[in-house]
Amino acid sequence: MLRLPWLALAALVAGCAGPSIAPAVPRDVAYVVVGPDGRATARLITASATCPPLIVDGVSQAMTLRRAAGTVAQRTSVTPSALSKAAAFPVTTCELAIPRDAHRAVHAGRDLPLPKTQPRRIVVLGDTGCRILGPTDAQPCDDPARWPFVRVARAAAATHPDLVIHVGDYHYRESPCPPVSDGCRDSPWGYGWDAWSADLFTPARPLLETAPWIVVRGNHEMCNRAGQGWWRFLDPRPLERGRDCDDARDDATGDVSEPYAVPLGTGWRALVFDSASAGNAPIAPDGALFRTYREQMERLLSASESSAWFLSHHPPLAFAANPSRPLSPYPGNATLLSVLRSVNGEAYFPPLVKLLVAGHNHVFEAVSFASGHPPQLVAGHGGDTLDEPLPSPFPPDLAPAPGTVLAGLVSSQRFGYLVADRDGDAWSVRAYDIDGATLATCALDGRDMRCASR
Repeated sequence: MLRLPWLALAALVAGCAGPSIAPAVPRDVAYVVVGPDGRATARLITASATCPPLIVDGVSQAMTLRRAAGTVAQRTSVTPSALSKAAAFPVTTCELAIPRDAHRAVHAGRDLPLPKTQPRRIVVLGDTGCRILGPTDAQPCDDPARWPFVRVARAAAATHPDLVIHVGDYHYRESPCPPVSDGCRDSPWGYGWDAWSADLFTPARPLLETAPWIVVRGNHEMCNRAGQGWWRFLDPRPLERGRDCDDARDDATGDVSEPYAVPLGTGWRALVFDSASAGNAPIAPDGALFRTYREQMERLLSASESSAWFLSHHPPLAFAANPSRPLSPYPGNATLLSVLRSVNGEAYFPPLVKLLVAGHNHVFEAVSFASGHPPQLVAGHGGDTLDEPLPSPFPPDLAPAPGTVLAGLVSSQRFGYLVADRDGDAWSVRAYDIDGATLATCALDGRDMRCASR
């Protein structure tokens, strides 16, 4: 038998079959995203070419077109081992801004979840897609024990949250399933609707129907990866031509978006920062990205009216496993830290930032400090291949950033999600696995976080 290298074989299959096979279009997907100042937008992904009305407080209101169905020309992936092809979107994306005083919004007889003025329970999860990236990095998407996002979403929905925060990396199916693997056979791949549906909108449906979402952009949603779907489906702001990742000449604009704040009830806000373009190394102060990030950080962190959670995909003050040196894990994200240091010195964050929430590292992690820095939660264990374990016991002399002193670290390499509950002005966080077992509990009081593993 003639044996072709994996990339050549996959490219041949993609070239022969791709244009003639249309991605499956499921029934309508309706959901709510929360954007700047807590403004809620109802979104609808539909096979129809026109946008239907939404019933808001008993009155029919026309949804507007966000993006028509179409195919985006082939982009070259940022990942050398990933193939690329034209991204087919045989679906229409519609939207409607929901009035702040609205009590009910209905599509096709189903109520959409609207934001609550005082959210008391928040689900946090991230890094949820199924990883298919080249011939040796293929997660068994067909195995709910090894890619359990559908179970994570159902379990999280069963906690009845008022709000969901997804900390990024929704999409991972960048390459065809390797011929040697049968755990992802016939999986869709690439950056079009079929892969987005398989990775996010189909498995997450119970959670999308339960609560509105704050969506944080991950590095997998950069323009030369799944950025087209990010702008079509998720970003909460109006879609602008040139900020849609369709044309590589516009990537400098499409890869960086403005930060914003979302109220989390009286006295609290979520500060949402797009760190998709952040690498893992310091960036030069005279560079364009440094200047942009610094200006954004200064504006985002200058408001002083309430306490805040800082949401980013990359964790500034956490650790990542280092398989080649297990006892020397990688420290916090150097790109963000270099910018934060230029704004606030080695304090990194102003006093009203009480908690950092991120993903990117495929682990649950809770890091607290004796140096007065805001604690860091990492919820990157939502479905994608998990990282190697962090050292246990963790070396107490390690620090994720200069000037920080570790007080405690709890971590787990089991799939799951977080639930944050508010009691007065305090929050408690419980980490769950996919079977509902508790991985850890954390109590937060100001910047003091005390965690216990189970």
